[in-house]
Amino acid sequence: MQEFVLSDVADEIGRCAALSILLEVSGYPKPGNIHRNRDFQKTRYEHFLCSAVAIEPAMTTLAINGTLLGLNRLTTSEVELGKHILQAISDTQRWQHGGNTNLGSVLLLAPLSVAAGAASSLGMMTPGGIRKEVDRVVHGTTARDAVKVYEAINVARPGDLRPVSELDVNSEVSRNQILERNIPLYKILEISSSWDNISKELVSDMRVTFEIGHPTFVKTLGETQDINIATVHTFLAILSKELDSLVVRKKGESAARDLSKRAKEILDAGGLASGRGKRMVQSFDEDLAKEGNRLNPGTTADLTCSSIMVALLEGWRP
Repeated sequence: MQEFVLSDVADEIGRCAALSILLEVSGYPKPGNIHRNRDFQKTRYEHFLCSAVAIEPAMTTLAINGTLLGLNRLTTSEVELGKHILQAISDTQRWQHGGNTNLGSVLLLAPLSVAAGAASSLGMMTPGGIRKEVDRVVHGTTARDAVKVYEAINVARPGDLRPVSELDVNSEVSRNQILERNIPLYKILEISSSWDNISKELVSDMRVTFEIGHPTFVKTLGETQDINIATVHTFLAILSKELDSLVVRKKGESAARDLSKRAKEILDAGGLASGRGKRMVQSFDEDLAKEGNRLNPGTTADLTCSSIMVALLEGWRP
């Protein structure tokens, strides 16, 4: 009976992960990114819908492992976070042909799924309880997790990877070195956190998700009763306070600062909740579209996704 209940909880968590992707990508106009009214040349809104469906089995399995972790029936190393991140990305590529649609989101949603499972089994299914378990999960990763995440990145084939002199993600030699030197995924994330906001998020107990994104989403929902406004405002709030590392890599820090400044100006004008703010958001989206996808704040979208998932995990439903 207990196993059935745990499986039921894990299924809910897997659905929360999938739904967070669906809600995030549907938010419009989410400046510079794909949304229900804007596609890129090779990647479309529908590809993200497929990706959300594709990751659910892996996230559910991670949630099951998380419940067992909370019950002390698995150790953090036995959760196999990297293995299931690789499964999620491989399934994503099998279910759609629009390229890399969700690597950043999966890297955030996977430890959240484990943490939610653990928090649930411990009776601490609150943002604070989940965040505490995220820290335990990420710190408990292994060298094998790191290698599997390297494999997942190569399956996803993101086009913005920067070359590094040591432990390069594209190098098979680096993967062997990780195993030989027993370098855990957490250490790899620490190294890359200086230039990648997803890594930075994971080694900082998901600070942006829990301290900026999730509070903004919940507050805006309470004020407007509008899911789309809450989604877009969460995106803008994160962008206004955090330089998007994808934009920094593609166009430089100055360009990223300009985007953050403009996002703050839109929020100060009322965002989608005011006529002027709505026009500003639409203009922002149109301006970024002229640059193709070179000015798409993709990392901000990933952090919006994880912020929505926390709201879903604590019980909110659309």
